[in-house]
Amino acid sequence: MIRRKSPLLLMTCVLSCCIQSSLSGQEPLRFLFISPCRDEAFFEPVKQGMHDAAAMLGVQCAFTGTEEVNVQAQAEMVRRAVADGYDGIALNIIDPKAFDAVVQEAMERNVPVVAFNVDDQATENARLAAVCQDFYKAGRTVGGQAGQLIEPGSTVVATLHNEGISALDDRLRGIQDALKEKNIQWKVVVTGNDPPEALEFLTRELESDPSIKAILCTGLTDTEAAGKAAEKVKPGRHLVVAGFDLSPEILRMVDEESIQFTIDQQPYTQGFYPVVQLTLYCRYGIQPSNIDAGAGLVTKATAKRVMDLTGKKYR
Repeated sequence: MIRRKSPLLLMTCVLSCCIQSSLSGQEPLRFLFISPCRDEAFFEPVKQGMHDAAAMLGVQCAFTGTEEVNVQAQAEMVRRAVADGYDGIALNIIDPKAFDAVVQEAMERNVPVVAFNVDDQATENARLAAVCQDFYKAGRTVGGQAGQLIEPGSTVVATLHNEGISALDDRLRGIQDALKEKNIQWKVVVTGNDPPEALEFLTRELESDPSIKAILCTGLTDTEAAGKAAEKVKPGRHLVVAGFDLSPEILRMVDEESIQFTIDQQPYTQGFYPVVQLTLYCRYGIQPSNIDAGAGLVTKATAKRVMDLTGKKYR
């Protein structure tokens, strides 16, 4: 049997071949992604999307950044990338002010900058566009869904895995705003971004305060830790746990209902589309536009299918 390629796949192959043949003999464009927490599991599908787009478009891409949250060091990496001759930069703009100057400097030296994962939406910034989630709206999604499961007046722990990341603050604000009418008693805590330490921290919180009815999280590490902490204090204690992202452990716990639901921000797209945007801008002057990476709800009903795609680094 002859298997026919889909029209979309054929078009992609033709486009890629045409682009590469028209640019034969030229040095490929080089783009650099710069992020905090560069080794976090969340960024694996981002890197996969980046590599896939680079291969399709015939450009070179690298992913770097700081080990933890260090905006000064991250900003200096932008300056170094410009000095090293990169043709474009995808920047994780985790702070509304810290990157304003370096982005302006890059743009003035004709090095385009787009944001990925987190954008600067609070102040003016010279970056061209962003591929990221609407964090406040996503937080309201978490609060709205969790509100169907949480009794009015309950004590709820809200978690951040790090301070100083505007996306987490926006999600937290959305969660709390969505639950205003519930008269929630909030305990806002910072777990840290080390999984064992976050688990130990949240386990202590649950054991020391039996009035806690829910843990609502804003990032991957704290969501995973919250689910595992809930597993440790069971049986006999009903807890509502919900948060963000799609690590294998988070999906396992959603499937087993230790976590009621999680929110997918589609990180693959956050690596793929910035490469497309920078390539089109550098080659043809096509202006990038903002792309909302979405806030997909993952529950027990959909967890197993998402597990398979996460293993392939697409989710």
